[in-house]
Amino acid sequence: MPVHTRSQKSTKSESRVEGKGKQNMEENKRKGGEWGRAWEVDLFSYIGVCGLLMFAPVLVVYFFVSCDKYQCALSGPLLDVFSGKATPYDIWMKVPYMTSQAWKVGLVWISFQALLYNVPDVLHYIIPNYKGGIRLGSVTPAGNQMWYQVNGLQAWTISHIVWFANAFYFNWFSPTVIFDNWGGLLWVANITGNFVSVFAYIKAKFFPTNAEDCKRSGNIFYDFMMGVELNPRIGKWFDFKLFFNGRPGIVAWTLINLSFAWKQYELYGHVTNSMILVNILHCMYVVDYFWNESWYLHTIDICHDHFGWYLGWGDCVWLPYLYTLQGLYLVYNPIVLPPVHCAVVLTLGLLGYYIFRAVNHQKDWFRSHDGDCLIWGKKPEYIQCSYVSSDGTERQSKLLVSGWWGVSRHMNYTGDLMGSLSYCLCTGFGHLLPYFYIIYMTILLVHRCIRDEHRCRCKYGKDWNRYTARVPYRLLPGIF
Repeated sequence: MPVHTRSQKSTKSESRVEGKGKQNMEENKRKGGEWGRAWEVDLFSYIGVCGLLMFAPVLVVYFFVSCDKYQCALSGPLLDVFSGKATPYDIWMKVPYMTSQAWKVGLVWISFQALLYNVPDVLHYIIPNYKGGIRLGSVTPAGNQMWYQVNGLQAWTISHIVWFANAFYFNWFSPTVIFDNWGGLLWVANITGNFVSVFAYIKAKFFPTNAEDCKRSGNIFYDFMMGVELNPRIGKWFDFKLFFNGRPGIVAWTLINLSFAWKQYELYGHVTNSMILVNILHCMYVVDYFWNESWYLHTIDICHDHFGWYLGWGDCVWLPYLYTLQGLYLVYNPIVLPPVHCAVVLTLGLLGYYIFRAVNHQKDWFRSHDGDCLIWGKKPEYIQCSYVSSDGTERQSKLLVSGWWGVSRHMNYTGDLMGSLSYCLCTGFGHLLPYFYIIYMTILLVHRCIRDEHRCRCKYGKDWNRYTARVPYRLLPGIF
Protein backbone atom coordinates (compact mmCIF):
# COMPACT_ATOMS: atom_id res chain seq x y z
CA MET A 1 0.00 0.00 0.00
CA PRO A 2 1.03 3.60 -0.13
CA VAL A 3 2.29 5.16 0.14
CA HIS A 4 3.71 7.53 1.95
CA THR A 5 7.43 7.88 2.37
CA ARG A 6 9.57 10.96 2.34
CA SER A 7 12.32 9.18 0.46
CA GLN A 8 13.46 9.88 -3.05
CA LYS A 9 16.00 8.04 -5.13
CA SER A 10 16.84 10.49 -7.90
CA THR A 11 20.44 11.68 -7.47
CA LYS A 12 20.91 13.38 -10.75
CA SER A 13 21.31 16.72 -12.43
CA GLU A 14 19.57 16.86 -15.80
CA SER A 15 19.70 19.07 -18.87
CA ARG A 16 17.83 18.88 -22.15
CA VAL A 17 19.80 18.21 -25.31
CA GLU A 18 19.00 17.31 -28.87
CA GLY A 19 16.24 14.64 -29.22
CA LYS A 20 16.66 11.25 -30.81
CA GLY A 21 13.08 10.69 -31.96
CA LYS A 22 9.83 9.13 -30.85
CA GLN A 23 10.91 5.59 -31.63
CA ASN A 24 12.48 5.48 -28.17
CA MET A 25 9.01 5.42 -26.61
CA GLU A 26 8.44 1.94 -27.98
CA GLU A 27 11.86 0.90 -26.75
CA ASN A 28 10.90 2.05 -23.25
CA LYS A 29 7.76 -0.07 -23.44
CA ARG A 30 9.75 -3.14 -24.46
CA LYS A 31 12.09 -2.59 -21.53
CA GLY A 32 9.23 -2.44 -19.07
CA GLY A 33 8.78 1.31 -18.92
CA GLU A 34 11.13 3.99 -17.73
CA TRP A 35 8.60 5.80 -15.60
CA GLY A 36 6.18 4.65 -12.93
CA ARG A 37 3.96 1.61 -13.40
CA ALA A 38 4.24 -1.15 -16.00
CA TRP A 39 2.95 -1.13 -19.56
CA GLU A 40 2.21 -4.84 -19.50
CA VAL A 41 1.05 -7.08 -16.64
CA ASP A 42 2.41 -10.55 -15.94
CA LEU A 43 0.56 -13.22 -13.96
CA PHE A 44 2.43 -12.51 -10.73
CA SER A 45 1.52 -8.81 -10.85
CA TYR A 46 -2.10 -9.64 -11.64
CA ILE A 47 -2.35 -12.00 -8.65
CA GLY A 48 -0.67 -9.45 -6.40
CA VAL A 49 -3.01 -6.65 -7.46
CA CYS A 50 -6.13 -8.77 -6.95
CA GLY A 51 -4.83 -9.92 -3.58
CA LEU A 52 -4.28 -6.36 -2.39
CA LEU A 53 -7.69 -5.21 -3.61
CA MET A 54 -9.36 -8.04 -1.69
CA PHE A 55 -7.28 -8.40 1.46
CA ALA A 56 -5.86 -4.95 2.29
CA PRO A 57 -9.28 -3.64 3.46
CA VAL A 58 -9.82 -6.85 5.44
CA LEU A 59 -6.44 -6.39 7.15
CA VAL A 60 -7.30 -2.84 8.24
CA VAL A 61 -10.64 -4.00 9.67
CA TYR A 62 -8.95 -6.94 11.41
CA PHE A 63 -6.41 -4.65 13.07
CA PHE A 64 -9.18 -2.33 14.23
CA VAL A 65 -11.20 -5.17 15.77
CA SER A 66 -8.05 -6.57 17.40
CA CYS A 67 -7.50 -3.26 19.19
CA ASP A 68 -11.10 -2.36 19.92
CA LYS A 69 -12.17 -5.76 21.26
CA TYR A 70 -8.96 -7.64 22.16
CA GLN A 71 -6.61 -5.02 23.68
CA CYS A 72 -4.61 -4.98 20.41
CA ALA A 73 -3.78 -8.70 20.57
CA LEU A 74 -3.51 -9.78 16.93
CA SER A 75 -4.14 -13.41 17.80
CA GLY A 76 -7.36 -12.64 19.69
CA PRO A 77 -9.93 -12.90 16.88
CA LEU A 78 -8.24 -15.97 15.37
CA LEU A 79 -8.04 -17.78 18.71
CA ASP A 80 -11.74 -17.15 19.29
CA VAL A 81 -12.59 -18.63 15.89
CA PHE A 82 -10.29 -21.64 16.15
CA SER A 83 -11.35 -22.43 19.70
CA GLY A 84 -15.01 -22.32 18.74
CA LYS A 85 -15.85 -19.32 20.91
CA ALA A 86 -16.85 -17.29 17.86
CA THR A 87 -17.53 -17.69 14.15
CA PRO A 88 -16.10 -15.41 11.44
CA TYR A 89 -19.55 -13.81 11.31
CA ASP A 90 -19.35 -13.08 15.05
CA ILE A 91 -16.01 -11.37 14.50
CA TRP A 92 -17.48 -9.34 11.64
CA MET A 93 -20.33 -8.20 13.88
CA LYS A 94 -17.75 -6.63 16.19
CA VAL A 95 -17.03 -4.06 13.47
CA PRO A 96 -18.75 -0.78 14.44
CA TYR A 97 -21.68 0.42 12.38
CA MET A 98 -21.58 3.39 10.08
CA THR A 99 -22.95 6.42 11.93
CA SER A 100 -24.24 9.82 10.94
CA GLN A 101 -21.85 11.41 13.45
CA ALA A 102 -18.88 9.78 11.74
CA TRP A 103 -20.09 11.06 8.37
CA LYS A 104 -20.41 14.58 9.78
CA VAL A 105 -16.87 14.44 11.18
CA GLY A 106 -15.45 12.95 7.97
CA LEU A 107 -17.19 15.30 5.55
CA VAL A 108 -16.42 18.39 7.61
CA TRP A 109 -12.76 17.36 7.76
CA ILE A 110 -12.42 16.66 4.03
CA SER A 111 -14.28 19.87 3.13
CA PHE A 112 -12.14 21.90 5.52
CA GLN A 113 -8.93 20.50 4.00
CA ALA A 114 -10.20 21.10 0.46
CA LEU A 115 -10.90 24.71 1.44
CA LEU A 116 -7.45 25.16 2.96
CA TYR A 117 -5.86 23.52 -0.10
CA ASN A 118 -7.23 26.35 -2.24
CA VAL A 119 -6.06 29.17 0.05
CA PRO A 120 -2.87 30.77 -1.34
CA ASP A 121 0.13 30.26 0.91
CA VAL A 122 1.35 33.20 2.96
CA LEU A 123 3.82 31.42 5.24
CA HIS A 124 6.62 31.60 2.66
CA TYR A 125 6.46 35.40 2.99
CA ILE A 126 6.84 35.15 6.77
CA ILE A 127 9.12 32.17 7.48
CA PRO A 128 12.72 32.43 6.17
CA ASN A 129 13.88 29.59 3.90
CA TYR A 130 10.42 28.01 3.68
CA LYS A 131 9.66 27.20 0.05
CA GLY A 132 5.90 27.45 -0.19
CA GLY A 133 3.63 29.19 -2.66
CA ILE A 134 3.53 28.50 -6.38
CA ARG A 135 6.16 25.91 -7.31
CA LEU A 136 7.08 24.13 -10.54
CA GLY A 137 7.03 20.33 -10.63
CA SER A 138 9.28 17.97 -12.57
CA VAL A 139 9.04 17.31 -16.27
CA THR A 140 6.71 14.37 -16.96
CA PRO A 141 7.66 11.57 -19.35
CA ALA A 142 5.57 13.23 -22.08
CA GLY A 143 7.37 16.53 -21.54
CA ASN A 144 4.70 18.32 -19.48
CA GLN A 145 5.56 20.43 -16.47
CA MET A 146 2.90 21.50 -13.97
CA TRP A 147 2.63 24.25 -11.37
CA TYR A 148 1.59 23.44 -7.81
CA GLN A 149 0.17 25.44 -4.93
CA VAL A 150 2.41 24.41 -2.03
CA ASN A 151 0.57 25.34 1.16
CA GLY A 152 0.59 22.14 3.26
CA LEU A 153 2.44 23.68 6.20
CA GLN A 154 -0.14 26.46 6.29
CA ALA A 155 -3.02 23.96 6.23
CA TRP A 156 -1.37 21.88 8.98
CA THR A 157 -0.79 24.96 11.14
CA ILE A 158 -4.34 26.30 10.77
CA SER A 159 -5.83 22.85 11.45
CA HIS A 160 -3.86 22.49 14.68
CA ILE A 161 -4.60 26.03 15.83
CA VAL A 162 -8.31 25.26 15.40
CA TRP A 163 -7.92 21.98 17.34
CA PHE A 164 -6.07 23.55 20.28
CA ALA A 165 -8.36 26.60 20.35
CA ASN A 166 -11.35 24.27 20.52
CA ALA A 167 -9.80 21.99 23.15
CA PHE A 168 -8.82 24.77 25.56
CA TYR A 169 -11.34 27.52 24.85
CA PHE A 170 -14.28 27.16 22.44
CA ASN A 171 -15.39 23.56 23.14
CA TRP A 172 -17.16 23.18 19.78
CA PHE A 173 -16.41 19.45 19.81
CA SER A 174 -14.75 16.93 22.09
CA PRO A 175 -10.94 16.65 21.71
CA THR A 176 -11.51 12.87 21.62
CA VAL A 177 -13.97 13.14 18.70
CA ILE A 178 -11.63 11.22 16.38
CA PHE A 179 -11.08 8.32 18.77
CA ASP A 180 -14.75 8.24 19.75
CA ASN A 181 -15.78 7.88 16.08
CA TRP A 182 -12.76 5.83 14.93
CA GLY A 183 -14.88 2.81 13.99
CA GLY A 184 -17.49 4.80 12.11
CA LEU A 185 -14.80 6.84 10.38
CA LEU A 186 -13.37 3.58 9.05
CA TRP A 187 -16.52 3.25 6.91
CA VAL A 188 -16.31 6.88 5.83
CA ALA A 189 -12.65 6.52 4.86
CA ASN A 190 -13.26 3.32 2.89
CA ILE A 191 -16.20 4.73 0.96
CA THR A 192 -14.32 7.96 0.24
CA GLY A 193 -11.15 6.15 -0.87
CA ASN A 194 -13.02 3.81 -3.19
CA PHE A 195 -15.14 6.63 -4.62
CA VAL A 196 -12.06 8.75 -5.37
CA SER A 197 -10.35 5.75 -7.01
CA VAL A 198 -13.34 4.93 -9.22
CA PHE A 199 -13.71 8.59 -10.17
CA ALA A 200 -10.00 8.81 -11.08
CA TYR A 201 -10.29 5.70 -13.26
CA ILE A 202 -13.35 7.07 -15.09
CA LYS A 203 -11.76 10.49 -15.43
CA ALA A 204 -8.65 8.98 -17.00
CA LYS A 205 -10.82 7.30 -19.63
CA PHE A 206 -13.10 10.19 -20.57
CA PHE A 207 -11.43 13.48 -19.60
CA PRO A 208 -7.79 13.07 -18.58
CA THR A 209 -5.75 16.12 -17.61
CA ASN A 210 -2.80 15.11 -19.82
CA ALA A 211 -3.74 12.19 -22.05
CA GLU A 212 -0.15 11.74 -23.24
CA ASP A 213 0.97 10.95 -19.68
CA CYS A 214 -1.62 8.19 -19.20
CA LYS A 215 -0.58 4.54 -19.07
CA ARG A 216 -2.83 1.57 -19.75
CA SER A 217 -1.87 -2.07 -19.51
CA GLY A 218 -5.10 -3.48 -20.90
CA ASN A 219 -5.79 -5.16 -17.55
CA ILE A 220 -8.66 -3.38 -15.78
CA PHE A 221 -7.66 -4.56 -12.30
CA TYR A 222 -4.05 -3.46 -12.64
CA ASP A 223 -5.01 -0.13 -14.19
CA PHE A 224 -7.56 0.53 -11.45
CA MET A 225 -5.07 -0.39 -8.74
CA MET A 226 -1.96 1.37 -10.05
CA GLY A 227 -3.69 4.22 -11.84
CA VAL A 228 -3.88 5.46 -15.41
CA GLU A 229 -3.34 9.21 -15.08
CA LEU A 230 -0.03 10.51 -13.81
CA ASN A 231 -1.31 13.84 -12.47
CA PRO A 232 -5.13 14.00 -12.51
CA ARG A 233 -6.53 17.42 -11.78
CA ILE A 234 -9.82 19.27 -11.56
CA GLY A 235 -9.37 22.80 -12.78
CA LYS A 236 -5.99 24.48 -12.75
CA TRP A 237 -4.84 23.79 -9.20
CA PHE A 238 -6.72 20.91 -7.56
CA ASP A 239 -4.19 18.10 -7.98
CA PHE A 240 -5.51 14.71 -6.81
CA LYS A 241 -2.10 13.31 -5.99
CA LEU A 242 -0.75 16.23 -3.97
CA PHE A 243 -4.05 16.68 -2.12
CA PHE A 244 -4.69 13.07 -1.14
CA ASN A 245 -1.04 12.25 -0.45
CA GLY A 246 -0.72 15.18 1.95
CA ARG A 247 -4.26 16.22 2.86
CA PRO A 248 -6.43 15.02 4.52
CA GLY A 249 -4.41 11.99 5.77
CA ILE A 250 -1.06 13.47 6.80
CA VAL A 251 -2.53 16.67 8.28
CA ALA A 252 -4.86 14.40 10.27
CA TRP A 253 -2.01 12.12 11.41
CA THR A 254 -0.87 14.37 14.26
CA LEU A 255 -4.46 15.32 15.14
CA ILE A 256 -5.34 11.62 15.41
CA ASN A 257 -2.41 11.17 17.80
CA LEU A 258 -3.56 14.17 19.86
CA SER A 259 -7.05 12.70 20.05
CA PHE A 260 -5.55 9.39 21.25
CA ALA A 261 -3.46 11.22 23.87
CA TRP A 262 -6.49 13.14 25.12
CA LYS A 263 -8.46 9.90 25.35
CA GLN A 264 -5.66 8.33 27.36
CA TYR A 265 -5.83 11.26 29.78
CA GLU A 266 -9.62 10.96 29.96
CA LEU A 267 -9.43 7.25 30.77
CA TYR A 268 -6.44 7.12 33.14
CA GLY A 269 -5.96 10.65 34.42
CA HIS A 270 -2.53 11.09 32.85
CA VAL A 271 -0.68 10.86 29.53
CA THR A 272 2.15 8.33 29.50
CA ASN A 273 5.70 9.15 28.43
CA SER A 274 5.31 6.58 25.65
CA MET A 275 2.32 8.47 24.20
CA ILE A 276 4.20 11.76 24.43
CA LEU A 277 7.18 10.19 22.65
CA VAL A 278 4.97 8.84 19.85
CA ASN A 279 3.41 12.28 19.39
CA ILE A 280 6.82 13.96 19.25
CA LEU A 281 8.36 11.52 16.76
CA HIS A 282 5.32 11.44 14.47
CA CYS A 283 5.09 15.23 14.61
CA MET A 284 8.72 15.49 13.48
CA TYR A 285 7.92 13.32 10.47
CA VAL A 286 4.78 15.25 9.52
CA VAL A 287 6.24 18.75 9.95
CA ASP A 288 9.32 17.70 7.98
CA TYR A 289 7.06 16.51 5.17
CA PHE A 290 5.19 19.81 4.96
CA TRP A 291 8.31 21.92 5.39
CA ASN A 292 9.78 20.11 2.39
CA GLU A 293 6.55 19.80 0.39
CA SER A 294 8.09 21.60 -2.60
CA TRP A 295 10.90 19.03 -2.58
CA TYR A 296 8.29 16.29 -2.48
CA LEU A 297 7.13 17.42 -5.93
CA HIS A 298 10.26 15.77 -7.31
CA THR A 299 9.95 12.41 -5.55
CA ILE A 300 8.81 9.03 -6.83
CA ASP A 301 5.25 9.48 -5.55
CA ILE A 302 4.63 12.57 -7.67
CA CYS A 303 6.99 12.00 -10.59
CA HIS A 304 6.45 8.30 -11.31
CA ASP A 305 3.47 6.76 -9.50
CA HIS A 306 0.13 7.09 -11.27
CA PHE A 307 -3.01 7.87 -9.29
CA GLY A 308 -5.19 4.82 -8.74
CA TRP A 309 -6.62 2.80 -5.86
CA TYR A 310 -3.11 2.29 -4.47
CA LEU A 311 -2.91 6.00 -3.67
CA GLY A 312 -6.60 6.98 -3.52
CA TRP A 313 -7.76 4.30 -1.08
CA GLY A 314 -4.35 4.01 0.53
CA ASP A 315 -4.17 7.68 1.48
CA CYS A 316 -7.73 7.69 2.83
CA VAL A 317 -7.61 4.39 4.76
CA TRP A 318 -4.23 2.70 4.97
CA LEU A 319 -2.27 5.76 6.03
CA PRO A 320 -4.51 7.17 8.81
CA TYR A 321 -5.45 3.76 10.23
CA LEU A 322 -2.17 1.87 10.09
CA TYR A 323 0.39 4.66 10.46
CA THR A 324 -1.21 5.67 13.78
CA LEU A 325 -1.29 2.18 15.31
CA GLN A 326 1.25 3.06 17.99
CA GLY A 327 -0.95 5.81 19.43
CA LEU A 328 -4.07 3.63 19.25
CA TYR A 329 -2.24 0.79 20.98
CA LEU A 330 -1.21 3.09 23.83
CA VAL A 331 -4.83 4.09 24.47
CA TYR A 332 -5.62 0.45 25.23
CA ASN A 333 -2.21 -0.31 26.78
CA PRO A 334 -0.94 2.79 28.66
CA ILE A 335 2.69 1.77 28.96
CA VAL A 336 5.14 3.83 31.02
CA LEU A 337 8.65 3.41 29.67
CA PRO A 338 11.85 3.46 31.75
CA PRO A 339 13.85 6.69 31.22
CA VAL A 340 16.69 4.79 29.55
CA HIS A 341 14.24 3.21 27.07
CA CYS A 342 12.84 6.66 26.26
CA ALA A 343 16.33 8.08 25.74
CA VAL A 344 17.36 5.23 23.41
CA VAL A 345 14.17 5.50 21.36
CA LEU A 346 14.41 9.27 21.05
CA THR A 347 18.08 9.04 20.06
CA LEU A 348 17.29 6.43 17.41
CA GLY A 349 14.48 8.58 16.01
CA LEU A 350 16.62 11.72 15.92
CA LEU A 351 19.57 9.88 14.37
CA GLY A 352 17.34 8.35 11.72
CA TYR A 353 15.89 11.76 10.93
CA TYR A 354 19.38 13.31 10.72
CA ILE A 355 20.60 10.62 8.31
CA PHE A 356 17.49 10.90 6.17
CA ARG A 357 17.68 14.68 5.94
CA ALA A 358 21.48 14.83 5.50
CA VAL A 359 21.40 12.28 2.67
CA ASN A 360 18.73 14.16 0.77
CA HIS A 361 20.39 17.51 1.45
CA GLN A 362 23.58 16.24 -0.16
CA LYS A 363 21.67 15.19 -3.26
CA ASP A 364 19.80 18.49 -3.48
CA TRP A 365 23.00 20.48 -2.93
CA PHE A 366 24.79 18.49 -5.62
CA ARG A 367 21.92 18.85 -8.08
CA SER A 368 21.34 22.57 -7.49
CA HIS A 369 25.03 23.29 -8.13
CA ASP A 370 25.29 20.86 -11.06
CA GLY A 371 28.11 19.05 -9.28
CA ASP A 372 30.19 22.21 -8.68
CA CYS A 373 30.21 22.03 -4.87
CA LEU A 374 31.78 20.26 -1.90
CA ILE A 375 30.48 17.04 -0.32
CA TRP A 376 32.06 16.16 3.03
CA GLY A 377 34.71 18.81 2.30
CA LYS A 378 35.72 17.37 -1.07
CA LYS A 379 34.77 17.83 -4.71
CA PRO A 380 32.07 15.25 -5.37
CA GLU A 381 32.61 12.27 -7.62
CA TYR A 382 29.85 11.25 -10.01
CA ILE A 383 29.10 9.13 -13.04
CA GLN A 384 28.07 11.05 -16.14
CA CYS A 385 25.36 9.24 -18.08
CA SER A 386 22.60 9.84 -20.60
CA TYR A 387 19.11 8.53 -21.23
CA VAL A 388 16.17 9.11 -23.55
CA SER A 389 12.79 10.00 -22.02
CA SER A 390 9.55 8.74 -23.52
CA ASP A 391 9.01 12.02 -25.38
CA GLY A 392 12.12 11.18 -27.41
CA THR A 393 14.37 13.76 -25.77
CA GLU A 394 17.92 12.86 -24.81
CA ARG A 395 18.91 14.04 -21.35
CA GLN A 396 22.13 14.08 -19.36
CA SER A 397 22.41 12.97 -15.73
CA LYS A 398 25.03 12.90 -13.03
CA LEU A 399 24.81 10.02 -10.55
CA LEU A 400 26.44 11.05 -7.28
CA VAL A 401 28.86 8.53 -5.72
CA SER A 402 30.33 10.70 -2.94
CA GLY A 403 29.26 11.35 0.64
CA TRP A 404 26.27 9.39 1.87
CA TRP A 405 25.52 8.37 -1.71
CA GLY A 406 28.83 6.53 -1.82
CA VAL A 407 27.96 4.57 1.33
CA SER A 408 24.81 2.99 -0.10
CA ARG A 409 22.44 3.66 -2.97
CA HIS A 410 19.44 4.32 -0.71
CA MET A 411 20.90 5.59 2.56
CA ASN A 412 17.91 7.93 2.91
CA TYR A 413 15.71 4.83 3.14
CA THR A 414 17.97 3.54 5.92
CA GLY A 415 17.34 6.72 7.91
CA ASP A 416 13.61 6.39 7.24
CA LEU A 417 13.63 2.83 8.60
CA MET A 418 15.49 3.90 11.74
CA GLY A 419 12.78 6.47 12.38
CA SER A 420 10.05 3.90 11.69
CA LEU A 421 11.58 1.50 14.19
CA SER A 422 11.74 4.22 16.85
CA TYR A 423 7.97 4.78 16.58
CA CYS A 424 7.32 1.11 17.23
CA LEU A 425 9.76 0.87 20.13
CA CYS A 426 7.68 3.50 21.96
CA THR A 427 5.10 0.77 22.62
CA GLY A 428 7.36 -1.66 24.48
CA PHE A 429 7.42 -5.35 23.62
CA GLY A 430 4.04 -6.64 24.73
CA HIS A 431 2.36 -7.12 21.34
CA LEU A 432 3.27 -7.47 17.67
CA LEU A 433 0.54 -5.20 16.30
CA PRO A 434 2.27 -1.81 16.84
CA TYR A 435 5.34 -3.22 15.07
CA PHE A 436 3.36 -3.68 11.87
CA TYR A 437 4.60 -0.25 10.76
CA ILE A 438 8.31 -1.18 10.68
CA ILE A 439 7.49 -4.52 9.02
CA TYR A 440 5.43 -2.77 6.37
CA MET A 441 7.96 0.02 5.81
CA THR A 442 10.79 -2.48 5.41
CA ILE A 443 8.83 -4.40 2.77
CA LEU A 444 7.76 -1.16 1.07
CA LEU A 445 11.22 0.39 0.91
CA VAL A 446 13.02 -2.81 -0.11
CA HIS A 447 10.44 -3.25 -2.87
CA ARG A 448 10.89 0.39 -3.81
CA CYS A 449 14.66 -0.14 -4.00
CA ILE A 450 14.17 -3.05 -6.39
CA ARG A 451 11.48 -1.29 -8.44
CA ASP A 452 13.43 1.95 -8.72
CA GLU A 453 16.64 0.20 -9.64
CA HIS A 454 14.84 -1.80 -12.33
CA ARG A 455 13.60 1.49 -13.76
CA CYS A 456 17.09 3.01 -13.54
CA ARG A 457 18.66 -0.02 -15.18
CA CYS A 458 16.22 0.29 -18.09
CA LYS A 459 16.81 4.02 -18.17
CA TYR A 460 20.60 4.25 -17.96
CA GLY A 461 21.72 0.84 -19.28
CA LYS A 462 25.47 0.30 -18.96
CA ASP A 463 25.88 3.55 -17.06
CA TRP A 464 23.75 2.09 -14.27
CA ASN A 465 26.02 -0.95 -14.10
CA ARG A 466 28.97 1.39 -13.64
CA TYR A 467 27.11 3.10 -10.83
CA THR A 468 26.24 -0.11 -8.96
CA ALA A 469 29.83 -1.26 -9.30
CA ARG A 470 30.96 1.92 -7.53
CA VAL A 471 28.20 1.74 -4.88
CA PRO A 472 27.48 -1.98 -4.38
CA TYR A 473 25.13 -1.82 -1.36
CA ARG A 474 21.47 -0.79 -1.43
CA LEU A 475 20.52 -0.10 2.19
CA LEU A 476 22.96 -1.46 4.77
CA PRO A 477 26.68 -1.04 4.01
CA GLY A 478 28.41 -4.39 4.05
CA ILE A 479 25.13 -6.32 4.37
CA PHE A 480 22.51 -5.41 1.75
